[in-house]
Amino acid sequence: MTSGLRFDHAVLPNGLTVIGEHNPRAVTTAVGYMVRAGARDETPDVSGVSHFLEHMCFKGNERYSADDINRVFDELGADYNAYTSEERTVYYGAVTADKGGRLLELLTELLEPSLRQDDFEMEKKVILEEIAMYQDRPAQRLFESANQRYWNGHPLGNSVLGSVESITALTRDAMQVYFDRRYAPSNVLLVLAGNYDWDAMLAQAERRTASWRDYQVVRERPAARPARGYEELVDPKLTRQHVALYAPGVPVESPQRFVPVVLANAIGDSSGSRLYWELVDKGLSDNAWLAHESGEGEGAFVGYLSVAPAKAEEVLERYQQVLARAQDEGLTPEEWRRAQRKIATGLTFRAETPLGRLMSFGTAYQTLGVYESVADVVAAVLSTPLEAGLELLRRRPFDDAYVLALGPG
Repeated sequence: MTSGLRFDHAVLPNGLTVIGEHNPRAVTTAVGYMVRAGARDETPDVSGVSHFLEHMCFKGNERYSADDINRVFDELGADYNAYTSEERTVYYGAVTADKGGRLLELLTELLEPSLRQDDFEMEKKVILEEIAMYQDRPAQRLFESANQRYWNGHPLGNSVLGSVESITALTRDAMQVYFDRRYAPSNVLLVLAGNYDWDAMLAQAERRTASWRDYQVVRERPAARPARGYEELVDPKLTRQHVALYAPGVPVESPQRFVPVVLANAIGDSSGSRLYWELVDKGLSDNAWLAHESGEGEGAFVGYLSVAPAKAEEVLERYQQVLARAQDEGLTPEEWRRAQRKIATGLTFRAETPLGRLMSFGTAYQTLGVYESVADVVAAVLSTPLEAGLELLRRRPFDDAYVLALGPG
């Protein structure tokens, strides 16, 4: 699985860290800039600025217009995009191996945006339309509200999109201030994966980013005080009851970080789990799952249920009974092994492309500061002991659950 792979690492004079996982058998190269700036780093007055800024980076600068950027990506035949989460903003692409240097050049241009006022006003309309679009998606609305309410003022509850009010009020100058405070070289990670010339790419990165000025960036990590209990939102236009469940989990830096992942898979994977057999297979719900999300300093189990309103109370009770039985009785060794194998297989599938590997080992390195090969991660998952899962269940995390329902009332 790792034969012939090589991990590369360097820190440039300006503070930019560059890492790579070289695979001489790959026919493509993936490149990504991972900026440690996301919704959790925003204050209420600029809510949504990280995601808005991601859009603005594709609007170009004095050298490249927005049309130029799109045209060159297409000329390269690139598979490219960007995303913003609570913890980072990522700009990435993948091309055939002979075009890796040109891809690096173009992605570097994205991180040198002009943030023109005309582009800002135009893109603001796009962001507002995106917010409106998600308002038409019940599950998206549900989790937007549930995440904020569960985290109860903690930065992990900040909205990635922001609100109509915050985006409308946001100014171009405020975005520039945010960019200048968060996009420091030492707060950015350049990641390479696949088949690339390390010396050439490193020299290119050093030359192209030599003008980037470094400065200290601090991320606030207050203690969380999660909410618990049950709340309901009513929308008479809906025909389904949508339910979100949150419960205390494990932070990403914990040595036990794989334990809740395996546990959630066994209880609530979309197929072959306890929730699936109890609710979906029996036709009581069209969708019922449980997962685990890890952030810096905090983590949470996150669940979802979609059900006919007339059956909502009964099915939610059965959902919670599944969680309670797991806490009372534990899991069987076979359930644990099945979950481990499913996770290991998914990790292996994702590792078959350089772009998949870039996302996996890049985000892990940015958070933990260590390189983990796919073999390392698979081995860690497969060696995670059932007893660790049982110990977590003995803490009864689901007794402290927060549940938010959205339905027709």
